[in-house]
Amino acid sequence: MQDFRTLRGCLPLVAAFAVVAFDSIAVTAADPTLVKTTHTYKTVGDCEIQADVYRPGGDAVQPVVVWIHGGALIVGSRQGVSRNLKALCQAEGFILVSIDYRLAPEVKVPAIIEDLQDAIRWVREKGPELFHCDPNKLVVAGGSAGGHLTMSAGVWVKPPPTALVAYWGYGDIDKPWLTEPSPHHGHPNSLMPMEEMKKAVGPKVISGTGAGNQAARGSYYRYLRQNGLWTKEVSGFDPATQQRELDRYCPVRNITSEYPPILMVHGTKDTDVPYSKSADMAKELARHNVSHELVTVPDGGHGLGGADPKLRADAHARALEFIKQHLK
Repeated sequence: MQDFRTLRGCLPLVAAFAVVAFDSIAVTAADPTLVKTTHTYKTVGDCEIQADVYRPGGDAVQPVVVWIHGGALIVGSRQGVSRNLKALCQAEGFILVSIDYRLAPEVKVPAIIEDLQDAIRWVREKGPELFHCDPNKLVVAGGSAGGHLTMSAGVWVKPPPTALVAYWGYGDIDKPWLTEPSPHHGHPNSLMPMEEMKKAVGPKVISGTGAGNQAARGSYYRYLRQNGLWTKEVSGFDPATQQRELDRYCPVRNITSEYPPILMVHGTKDTDVPYSKSADMAKELARHNVSHELVTVPDGGHGLGGADPKLRADAHARALEFIKQHLK
């Protein structure tokens, strides 16, 4: 079922969005406190890949939300967790799992997808014992690159999650918006010298960035976008000669009737990930009769910056209600 929405104040106010993290919603004193524990869900060589688990007190079995951070697959960590989702889980008693994954360009997209699969497999197989989650009630959510991985979860994770929520995500990684120079990522003279940027990546594989290397790796990302090199450097495939290999990692080309219900949130003035990326997903989902909803935020940039605060809040409120509907 296709459902395009342009929000106009029809939902209760929750909060406005900040580009790095979601603002929290109000939680009453009676709501349970979330207790955080950190687990290593996978080790590859000397790289430990971890997940932070937030759950209410007690040992009652609860549904689970898996959060995937953004950062162009190059920067970010599990610590960049949505405060909106934390507050929702606190209010509803859900368990929130925020995952790391190995970052590009030290590893490529196929390895990142393997981490995604292994993380959700770990939640389902180990979660019932470790933190008392219900493996049959699992929503995956993420923003930007995390939104792309959320969309990918609908293709690569078996059995599929209960539902997906993708914030300003993208269903392809090989179209001109990524393979041609972008006019939206600053003048080349604004970047650090290339020699300094190269120091920020490789050879050591990492699964999360800290304050010490965020800026340099972010400059590296901008360099890739300015020169149309992101797809080749991050995926390991040449979009000019290896289209078939890239097709596998573009969820918009791999949707079937088995794809899980999904809600997407996107601003119409996003210059980092074009709004058309979510719109293209919506069209393909409709073609396969997959339940979906595209929440359109007028004038919203990447992370909905620049949009009317009321419309931003309404978009987030709708996404949280969607999660509740599928986990309750």
